Amino acid sequence: MQILLTKHRKRATPEQSTVTAPASMEFFVSLYLLLAVCGCATGVTTVLFGFGGGFVVVPLLYRLLSTPNAPGSAVGQSAMQIAVATSTCVMVFSALLATWRHQRAGTVDWTNVRPLLGPIGAGAALGALAATVVQSEWLRWAFAAYLVLTILDCWLRPGFLARPAARQHRPGPLANALSGLVIGWVAALLGVGGSVMTVPLMRRRGIEMTQATAMANPLSLPVALAGTGTYIVLSAQSPLPLGEWHLGYIDIRAAAVLVAGSWIGTRAASLWIGRIPDRVHAKVYLGLLIAVFLAMVTT
Repeated sequence: MQILLTKHRKRATPEQSTVTAPASMEFFVSLYLLLAVCGCATGVTTVLFGFGGGFVVVPLLYRLLSTPNAPGSAVGQSAMQIAVATSTCVMVFSALLATWRHQRAGTVDWTNVRPLLGPIGAGAALGALAATVVQSEWLRWAFAAYLVLTILDCWLRPGFLARPAARQHRPGPLANALSGLVIGWVAALLGVGGSVMTVPLMRRRGIEMTQATAMANPLSLPVALAGTGTYIVLSAQSPLPLGEWHLGYIDIRAAAVLVAGSWIGTRAASLWIGRIPDRVHAKVYLGLLIAVFLAMVTT
């Protein structure tokens, strides 16, 4: 993230140095305070709605990276890749914390989770590979388009806003494998964890929102682990160095601040597990998706 400070640095004369240094420090502090608040929001939405790492972090990091850096610079050219990779890394920690909280509350249905873990991990590796060869601007609009499709699907197709009266039959191994591959590929490509696909999927199987969002967290782990490893390995092929404090495409300092904030948000939100009415839970979930879409397209 140190490249974000480039815009605010000037070649100062001895007389000017006492003036420019505080300004740079103020920008530095403000930046990381914003990331900490964002991390806290990520923890809250991860516990209560099954997503947060991608839908909150990716738009924010993309804006922070692309605004002060020239389009031709290393960070400017890789802004979306850095945002997605850092989001995927943060997702490892936030999903683990949220899974632990939901496991303690008894809301995770592992019989629906286990068959999807392997296929989602395989799809995530393929999605991360694809993301490293795609231009940042294309990824940005693919992210926005995917949000639109998800919002329309949840809004128009029966079974999300109103839970079906009875649970549907569980799909077979082939259906789980194909669903997992698609979920993992899309999630790692866009850095969103897969919850925008797993929550509606579980919802239409007749599962309550509390359980659907709880299951989204362990299902995000294979995406986060496979995606993080792939981004680290494949970043060695980048023709432009990203500078210090980067592990592959991952911005280490930004990730650390986001994880710290996420821990605080997770602890606070765990008090509300199972206390939100089902229909209200579904409507707020959909409203959050709309808010993230608006933030993304106005960046």
